[in-house]
Amino acid sequence: MINKHQLKKLSILIVLVAIGFILQFGGLLDAGKILLVAREYVDHWWLIVILLLVQIVLFTFALAGSLVFWIVAPLYPPVNAALIVAAGAALGGLGAYFFSQYITEDWVKKIEKSHAYRLLHREDNFFSLFALRIFPGVPHWLINYSSGILKVKISHFIAAAFLGIGIKSYVYADIVYNLASTASFSDILNVTTLLPLILLSLITLLGVFIKYKMTNKNKGA
Repeated sequence: MINKHQLKKLSILIVLVAIGFILQFGGLLDAGKILLVAREYVDHWWLIVILLLVQIVLFTFALAGSLVFWIVAPLYPPVNAALIVAAGAALGGLGAYFFSQYITEDWVKKIEKSHAYRLLHREDNFFSLFALRIFPGVPHWLINYSSGILKVKISHFIAAAFLGIGIKSYVYADIVYNLASTASFSDILNVTTLLPLILLSLITLLGVFIKYKMTNKNKGA
């Protein structure tokens, strides 16, 4: 039987799904159209604030937060664009972190005593999160919500989000800015661009694995 508290959470999820469909199929998330409007105000400081707020809202509710990258990258130099995207994504990720805890509170209470949950909660670290953030193609909403459900350390979560997304955004933004509005996914999703990010992610994960093995070995000694 669903109580009032659970019904409230279910209603919130239904509303969010509906908003997502409206935004997507209503053309309100068309980066090209938004970019045309944003170009007129690129010299105003408040445009950055608006772009940050848009990212925070979108990432918090698992919507298309990466949309803002395609607006920011052609407008600002790569370093500035990377900082804007990283800051918005980190703050939006933090919103998603707490929102996921609120939505899944009842479910988490049922599994938090399980061995798997305690293991994942105990083994969380900055480097694992950083490797996931910087690896191309990993959905940020999945990392945000999983981190909230598993209650990873907020210091690790924010640092990994800002640095990982910042580095990846800079690599992509450099290409988009130089190609201006003609850039597309095919321009940034190529071996030359992706290989350094993949290697950095894999090296980081290898370091995490080695540390995990050494820690377990010392415990068993």
